[in-house]
Amino acid sequence: MSAPRSLGTGTGVFRRKPIDEIEGNAEGGLQRTLGLRQLTAIGVGGIIGAGIFSLAGAVANKTAGPAVLISFLIAGIASAAAAFSYAEFAGLIPRAGSAYTYGYAVLGEIVGWFIGWDLLLEYTAIVSVVAIGISGYFNDLLGFLHVSLPQWMAGAPGTEPAGVASGSYKVNLFAVVLCLLIAFVLNQGMKNAARFETLLVYVKVALVVLVVVVGAFHIKTGNYSNFFPFGVGGAFTGAATVFFAVFGYDAMSTAAEESQDSQKHMPKAIIYSLAISMVLYVLACLVLTGMVKFTDIDPDAAFSDAFAKVGLGWLGAVIAAGAIIGILTVLFTFMLGATRVGYSMSRDGLLPKWFSKTHSVRKVPSRITWVLGIASAIIAGVLPINEAAELTNIGILLAFVVVCIAVIVLRYRRPDLPRTFRTPGMPIVPIIGIVFSLWLITFLQPETWLRFAIWFAIGMVVYFAYSRRHSLLNRTGSAELESTSD
Repeated sequence: MSAPRSLGTGTGVFRRKPIDEIEGNAEGGLQRTLGLRQLTAIGVGGIIGAGIFSLAGAVANKTAGPAVLISFLIAGIASAAAAFSYAEFAGLIPRAGSAYTYGYAVLGEIVGWFIGWDLLLEYTAIVSVVAIGISGYFNDLLGFLHVSLPQWMAGAPGTEPAGVASGSYKVNLFAVVLCLLIAFVLNQGMKNAARFETLLVYVKVALVVLVVVVGAFHIKTGNYSNFFPFGVGGAFTGAATVFFAVFGYDAMSTAAEESQDSQKHMPKAIIYSLAISMVLYVLACLVLTGMVKFTDIDPDAAFSDAFAKVGLGWLGAVIAAGAIIGILTVLFTFMLGATRVGYSMSRDGLLPKWFSKTHSVRKVPSRITWVLGIASAIIAGVLPINEAAELTNIGILLAFVVVCIAVIVLRYRRPDLPRTFRTPGMPIVPIIGIVFSLWLITFLQPETWLRFAIWFAIGMVVYFAYSRRHSLLNRTGSAELESTSD
């Protein structure tokens, strides 16, 4: 790979990649095969998943009541504030890496490293958590078919239900297979992988539409009475919970370098995917809370139970099967995000160059894909879902904060740059994204902060022991770099 023509700006750990010379497809890099439809499908695939099939029922039952749809609207508005910032950068910097690349180019290498290192863990953990969740649906589906798995492959150690001897579970084999399957699909080339993802997204959206249309005939308006049973505060608390169901476009934006016309298509795909997902979320919440009184909603299998209550139990099996297919797209989107962040960091010299080696024919970063696929499989196979979930969330929110800050900084530092999309309401909209993300961080558990601090400390050791010296910006001539400050 050829070195950048410019030495960048800034000094020391705050040196920055030169935005004017960030090209979309470096020699030997990724292949541009994704159109607007495929990009939007990847975004929808990452956003719609557990939010509909799991979170909506749990939040309605325990936190917000029928106002769960308000929770989703609040979360959607807050997420849109960050999405607009991502859209502006996606049109301006057609490069893989998303928040890592944006932070590196605007706020400096140490900020880019911090976000990239964090997202590697967050995205990989999300893949693991989702795989564990799908395995639960898979077990439910087997129950409908009166089939049971051998206990040793039924779950992670320590997750045995009542009546099963402790130590009977050895590995969540289905979750392991899912992680490795997605890694295999991503290694088949982005064009083929995107076709697979798009097909599954169509199936998922069709399932949600089926649920909405059929459920609409069984709505009882009386179930909407006492719309705020937990008060208006319950709707806001619910928003903090469901917020983690309304991002996914951030992982999709890591594929900017594989878009056929990133500067035009990527901003549209980010906005379209969030808009489509929010419409489906709101409609699904209206149907769910209209079919069943919120106090009677099953927080674990909301829609399956709701249809069973109205005499459509057969639809529960369809929903269980559809949930497996639908949530599978979330695995694809976030593993794609993790591999592209790792690829970008390696190409910039912050991780060993071995990780950024692409397949000679398929033009995908096959090495980092298998490394992260195996890592997510190990986490999914041996950790309970609650412990795996504690590895997620904080990194995504911090990435949102960094991107929203960076879009404000760059708008004032470089107003001359050609932007195919401009964040509206500058700087108010990005500030909303910053404030909401920081507010949500306060809801995270102390254990989450501890794990984050440990990962951050490891990252700082890696950066100062290896990445700072091997950075491409450092190798192009640190003496000259020091003289090109603002």
